Amino acid sequence: MSRVVLEVDVNGEELFVVDKDILARLCGRIRRLVVPGAASAKRPPRVALHGFPGGAEAFELVARFCYGGGGCSGAVTAANACVLRCAAEFLDMAADAPEAASTAAPSLVSMAEKALEEMPHWPWHTVMDAVKQCQRLLPLADTTGAFDTAVAALVSHMAVPPPAGDATPTSSSPESSAFRFSCDTKSSSLSLRGSCISRTWWFEDLVSLRPGTVERVAAALVARGTDHRIVARFLFYYLKCRIAGASAEDKKAMLEASVTVMSGLDRSAVSCKGLFGILRIAAPLKLTDACQQRLIAMIGRKLDHATLDNLLVPAPAGTGSLYDVSLVLRFLEAFLRGGAPDEPARLKKVGRLIDLYLAEVAPDPSLRPAKFLELATALPAPARDCHDALYRAIDVYFQVHGRLTEEEKMKICRGLSYEKLSPECCKHLARNGGFPTRAAVQALASQHTVLKSLVLRDPAELKPVAPSPYPSTGKRRETCYDEDGRGGAENDGQVILYAGRLDLTLENQNLRSLLDGMHWRVMELEKVCSRMKTQMTKMKARRAGSRTARSLPRMCS
Repeated sequence: MSRVVLEVDVNGEELFVVDKDILARLCGRIRRLVVPGAASAKRPPRVALHGFPGGAEAFELVARFCYGGGGCSGAVTAANACVLRCAAEFLDMAADAPEAASTAAPSLVSMAEKALEEMPHWPWHTVMDAVKQCQRLLPLADTTGAFDTAVAALVSHMAVPPPAGDATPTSSSPESSAFRFSCDTKSSSLSLRGSCISRTWWFEDLVSLRPGTVERVAAALVARGTDHRIVARFLFYYLKCRIAGASAEDKKAMLEASVTVMSGLDRSAVSCKGLFGILRIAAPLKLTDACQQRLIAMIGRKLDHATLDNLLVPAPAGTGSLYDVSLVLRFLEAFLRGGAPDEPARLKKVGRLIDLYLAEVAPDPSLRPAKFLELATALPAPARDCHDALYRAIDVYFQVHGRLTEEEKMKICRGLSYEKLSPECCKHLARNGGFPTRAAVQALASQHTVLKSLVLRDPAELKPVAPSPYPSTGKRRETCYDEDGRGGAENDGQVILYAGRLDLTLENQNLRSLLDGMHWRVMELEKVCSRMKTQMTKMKARRAGSRTARSLPRMCS
């Protein structure tokens, strides 16, 4: 039987001339590609293998294995186990093929899988090389399970300190706060030292991996039970080292991979400052909606750790606004969904932060009243013990937006709780011409009610004031005596009540005078209106008498 020569074009890189029968006996794909009757053709038959894993170098290894009859025990090594497993899958060299089963020698698939089972015992650098190989062999590396095997072996090495003979990688300390995303690449060359070295020695070696691989490795670390803080530090470190100088597409892939893993970590493990750094980098990249939602949810859960500078995110181009208020509202929604209303300390901290943010965005002339009101009322009532800061922000907003109607101003004022305003702010509001008159009356009335309830409360609930002299009056506190000159028990309540009144005298008098002044102005206006109505009635009567042929319009009812 004549020998059939076969030409094999591998990825357009190189042309191999091989014996068709030798390769077809072990490679099912070759058998199917060779057309029957090719031996009678004038030219040798040719097959093209496009997308062959490992390229020409890997095909040469497969050809040597086939020429050796499949019995070459040294054909598969740690350096080529992954690529040969994928090449065998591509060429359909399974052990159950009829031609392969007729040979006593093991198939290339079984030999490669046996080598991969020993991967956890390979040296660290060899496992790293295998993982990098699998990156280039996708999707076959996934189909064959070689990638998962390599990642599992890599993670098992991370759980132990580096071998004594291996050099400890150098890196920027993962203990540094939030891993600032700096373009200064020199900062990544600092040496890793300290107590965390035994758990983070692998950081720099993994920086060279692709984003998809980093996501798989980080997810495997989490599944293995690795400390979430270590995983988060590694992801921030990876971004810090790789983000500078990367293309927009690579940046997007790195950010999406990191955010996907971080969203499954504990809230306390992820740095709030680092999350805002990711947000700043991601702004022009247009991340997927799912990734954007995860990032916003993580920032919302950490909003009580944010600063005012973190929240001052510039508004998207074309909106005309200075800051992205809608984004902050989404942060607040995520914060409240995370159970924050059940934690008063966190809630009050965010309340103070939002008051500062309101003061910053209030001067923005493009900020619509509805958006300002939504931001002012986004938090529940327990978030603020005092509404003075909120009042000042509203005051600035009214000054900048002078064209607001009285109705629009009253809608915004509904966000104020007048009972939580200090007396000083109430007095300022009463004299503030920028606020609606109804708001001023309501503020004074609420303060008067509060003071009245304090003054008229049960004397048993009022505590006596200290016996020190009152700086406002210069008078000493005196004890009340009865007609016999004795301090009776029935007078004790009067003394305590009097002390309580003294404590509130100045504020009560000021607010009462303001309220009385407001009532007096209202009464004066009513008198003026009554006089005008009387005069207009007389004018109507005189004109009706002089012009009986023509009726005047009704001017005042």
